[in-house]
Amino acid sequence: MFDPAPGPRLFGLAPGIDFPRALVAGLRARLAGHPPEAMARVELFVSSDRMRRRVETLFAEGPPGFLPRIRLVTQIGPPALAATLPDPAPGLRRRLELTALVSRLIDADPAIAPRAALFDLADSLAQLMDEMQVEDVPPDRIAGLDVTDLSGHWARALRFLTIVQRYFDADAAPDAAALQRRMLELRLADWQAAPPDHPVIVAGSTGSRGTTLRLMQAVAHLPQGALVLPGFDTDLPRHVWDQLTDTLPQENRAQPGEDHPQFRFARLLSVLGSSPRDVLPWTEDAAPAPARNRLVSLALRPAPVTDQWLRDGPALPPLEAAMAEVTLLEAPTRRDEARTIALRLRQAAEDGTPAALVTPDRMLTRQVAAALGRWGIVPDDSAGTPLQLTPPGRLMRQLAALFAEPLTAEALLAILKHPLTHAGAGRGPHQLDTQRLELFIRRRGMPYPDEPGLAAWRAEEGRRGRDPAIWSDWLRATFTARATSGRRPLADWVADHVALGEAAVAGSAGGDATPLWDESAGRTLRGVISELTAEAGHGTDLSARDYADLFAALLSRAEAVRDRDAPHPLVRIWGTIEARVMGADLLILGGLNDGTWPEMPAADPWLNRRMRAEAGLTLPERRIGLSAHDFQQAIAAREVWLTRAERSDDAETVPSRWLNRIVNLLSGLPARQGPEALAAMRARGTRWRQMAAALETPIESPRAPRPSPAPPAEARPTRLSVTRIKTLIRDPYAIYAREVLRLRPLDPLQAAPDALMRGNAMHDALEAYVTATLDDPAALSVPQFMAHVDAALAAIPFPTIRHLWRARMARIAEGFVADEIRRRAVASPHRDRLEIEGRADLAVPPFTLTAKADRIDLDARGVAWIYDYKTGTPPSKDEQAHFDKQLLLEAAMAERGGFAGLAALKVAHAAYIGVGPKPGELAAPLDEVPPAQVWEEFGRLMARYADAEQGYTARRALQSDAARTDYDHLSRLGEWEVTDRPVKERLR
Repeated sequence: MFDPAPGPRLFGLAPGIDFPRALVAGLRARLAGHPPEAMARVELFVSSDRMRRRVETLFAEGPPGFLPRIRLVTQIGPPALAATLPDPAPGLRRRLELTALVSRLIDADPAIAPRAALFDLADSLAQLMDEMQVEDVPPDRIAGLDVTDLSGHWARALRFLTIVQRYFDADAAPDAAALQRRMLELRLADWQAAPPDHPVIVAGSTGSRGTTLRLMQAVAHLPQGALVLPGFDTDLPRHVWDQLTDTLPQENRAQPGEDHPQFRFARLLSVLGSSPRDVLPWTEDAAPAPARNRLVSLALRPAPVTDQWLRDGPALPPLEAAMAEVTLLEAPTRRDEARTIALRLRQAAEDGTPAALVTPDRMLTRQVAAALGRWGIVPDDSAGTPLQLTPPGRLMRQLAALFAEPLTAEALLAILKHPLTHAGAGRGPHQLDTQRLELFIRRRGMPYPDEPGLAAWRAEEGRRGRDPAIWSDWLRATFTARATSGRRPLADWVADHVALGEAAVAGSAGGDATPLWDESAGRTLRGVISELTAEAGHGTDLSARDYADLFAALLSRAEAVRDRDAPHPLVRIWGTIEARVMGADLLILGGLNDGTWPEMPAADPWLNRRMRAEAGLTLPERRIGLSAHDFQQAIAAREVWLTRAERSDDAETVPSRWLNRIVNLLSGLPARQGPEALAAMRARGTRWRQMAAALETPIESPRAPRPSPAPPAEARPTRLSVTRIKTLIRDPYAIYAREVLRLRPLDPLQAAPDALMRGNAMHDALEAYVTATLDDPAALSVPQFMAHVDAALAAIPFPTIRHLWRARMARIAEGFVADEIRRRAVASPHRDRLEIEGRADLAVPPFTLTAKADRIDLDARGVAWIYDYKTGTPPSKDEQAHFDKQLLLEAAMAERGGFAGLAALKVAHAAYIGVGPKPGELAAPLDEVPPAQVWEEFGRLMARYADAEQGYTARRALQSDAARTDYDHLSRLGEWEVTDRPVKERLR
């Protein structure tokens, strides 16, 4: 296949060339005229499964023939050689073993790390072990590092690192990385003893890993060995290549060129004793945009030599033509970026152009996929959906949390409403029961559902003629009282978790639990759980919280699930790895902001940068350099979009360093049309962004008027409480919605510590205090007052709020007790006149007014003193005279004999007792608005609203325009203003 050569055979393909397609074309061209079986003798090492599948697909497209023997660079040996080695220890087993070891360390010294980091620490240790195996770094080398200035941190880190020492022993079961290194050593020994005479090719790898670099070095020296390098920059001058490696490594362990896209090739050439001119073209294929490649090559030169822009920039070809197929989109927000990308992908689909969004930003890809959904386009997303976000993954995570913490109403309803819960049989009745249980919880309050609470719900349903006994028993047995204390073996946790999941899916009818394991997501989840079950014996005893964290971590690291919907054949979403091996006519490079692309290296909890360099491990810049190489290849496509958002989460973003370099270089080359090219790129992006914005520009439609519905007289309410009269005066529309439409605000699942909760608690405390002191006036004391406050607050499930409210009551306690003694000297309360209910009827129009007075005291003359406790700010006298007529109406009802057990009474005094921000009494203006006048005005008000022509106007006279009511959304507030005239709508 290859002619004899004095040195290593090195081939390259320029950025922008479809590497797998060119690789196959080159193989066929070199074997043209050879027997068909010659292709089967070729041993081809590729960098990834994706590359292998693409190469196989291209061979299958024809013409018919044999396939080469395609292997991965991580699977070096042939089957016969692999059979001589033991099976690798599963990755999960190694991580569970490390979890057990780390757990013992934390138990011995809890200060070294929180238990919440248990699995993350074990996982990072496993990753460090893999890297040590790949780079052939023994533990002794790390232990011998000079750490004189890092003794504190190193002492803690070394305690963790010493627990992995035994995994490097000769008799230790090898993991996948160790087995790869052993297989490489055996293969290299075989090649050295008997060099193969068949072609051996490593294609598509940059040699960024130690074992891969050794393989490439060995293959390059075989009689028929060759390396085919992807995205090899033929425009980079020799002196820049030398700059990348001449000082490698420097005395300070810095490697200035590590983040350069061609650094790995420079290191490979240095190791092989070759030069860039020794890299020959693999095929005669030309790059889609050679002039653009020259610009990008110059822009990405290492920072120490960017002064060469001034020297080499004027030699570039005309840049306006070179960048004619490049669009620069600088969107204000990430949402604008996503919708503009989606619009361009839609246009590509209509034009029949293969297009792909390439980005490491998964949030951006989700937003683009959502935007494409408006046109029914499902992109072919190579990353799929993370397993923990799939329906079975979410359900199992929710169920795992039940072991770790008490069952809350939110958690229970989230599980019951999950689409897989009760999917085995009887899903319809289950949904009905779930809805009725939710309404009961919201109405009665059940923050932590338990057996007594569920029994109360079942009893209420029984009174309504239903008896959900079977469903209630299933609910109680399956979900309540699952919180578990102490530690248990991992195998027990897994078994109980799976049983709980299947019971939840099977439902109360004992149906089939297979929906949990159906489809791609279910099968993937079953694989994870099966592996966890098989390896559980290698784990350690865990608490419920530890197990929930472990399970969530396993799902987050599991294989993603591809969308089951048929994706569009021309619209794809790729990560940077997929973009290396796939081909498309339009590439959209999205999320080009620093921190996203390139992604900032994660912090290493074990070794700092200098220690990694001294040990021979990879540096953080390695990942940046690989991303830079991906960028250089992607931007060389035929048509390219470069996109970024100027703001993300209300913060300014920083452009990607590569984009910034290209923009700066273009701006500084006016003689080569650089500024014009940049302006044209931005203009194309602006045009598309404006079109995308036009899609969401609302169509002008008539605004809803300020409503004033006028229902027929027979539909209008004939009964209201005194507290609702204020609402009728200020916001009649709320009365219409509640009493005519019978719409009620949905109560929260968990009652919030709001004014209503505080008011109810304080009313209970004051009623209990007054009742307890009726027979013993000596108990009118501050300690007794606070004792009843404490008893009422004990039912509040918010400790901080309890202390806050108690402090408020303590501030007014002395004044309240003194005022209460004064009130008792004037009139006496009675337990029958506390929280006393009343009603009064109007004859014309027929109407019933109801009330519940907090307290009616009688003096020696039999005259009434009416009090109402107010935890908020009591209404002023003017407000009471015109709007808030509660006390005035109660006085009118008392004088008409409207309270149970009481004859008609003369009212001497009515007042609010403030127990909030304004303590003390605030009297009602009985002198200015006597009860007889109030009752007459009330009659006129109800007569007006009994008229079918009278509308219930929205927000007629609210105290503040900023106030919000429960029915503002129904009245479509926002489309109208309170200054608009109401529009009456007669309803029939």
